[in-house]
Amino acid sequence: MGTVFSITVRDPGPRTAAVLERITERLHRIDAVFSTYRPDSDISRLGRGELALADCDPDVPTVLAACRETAAQTDGWFSERPDGRLDPSGWVKGWAIEEAAALLRSSGARQYCVSGGGDVQTGGGPWRIGIADPRQPGLLAAVLAGRDLAVATSGTAERGAHVLDPHTGRPATGLASLTLVGSPGTGIARTDAWATAAFAMGPDRALAWAARRPGIEALAVLPDGTKRWTPGLPAHLPASGPADWQPTAG
Repeated sequence: MGTVFSITVRDPGPRTAAVLERITERLHRIDAVFSTYRPDSDISRLGRGELALADCDPDVPTVLAACRETAAQTDGWFSERPDGRLDPSGWVKGWAIEEAAALLRSSGARQYCVSGGGDVQTGGGPWRIGIADPRQPGLLAAVLAGRDLAVATSGTAERGAHVLDPHTGRPATGLASLTLVGSPGTGIARTDAWATAAFAMGPDRALAWAARRPGIEALAVLPDGTKRWTPGLPAHLPASGPADWQPTAG
């Protein structure tokens, strides 16, 4: 998937080592099916018309249906064809994190953190999650804290201007980064896909959209470094957070 996954388990048990091997196998399988970097993946072959949907791995139609649902939820700001080429990566990465988290829970783990390309699903807690500063490598724009967090960031910190506006096919440039924090019931797959869509929207539309979503809060970093956020976002900040974070800010 062109990124790195990491897993932390605070309460390892006798089944942890085996489940970590299963997670590795599952992630490699997801990569083999969905990677747009691999010409032999099902999604690459489907996009070139070399493979029928009915002949793809059973996860493919499920993922594409989730992409269509996300497109409807975001008024078309999410697309599995952002530049006309089949690429459901905006859903797949978060979904892969969810798959790993589900396997951890099946092993009995309740205190864990799964991170993939900067998007995070935690179990239990509390956990502290650093949000990379997109303008200053190695520094943090904010630190979030809480239990059972789903935190997804879309932006330029790691891969440059790679998020495309699905309406124009050009890179979205209105934001430097956009972080969404989902409630425990939202899940990282949906939170991650929504973050991709919201980043493409630009700051005003993204924050207004997020504010209307129950269980979702947003932190936007603009290209000049200005931070904006939804009214409920400060509830996710640790008590020792920076003094410039005030609940009345918008």
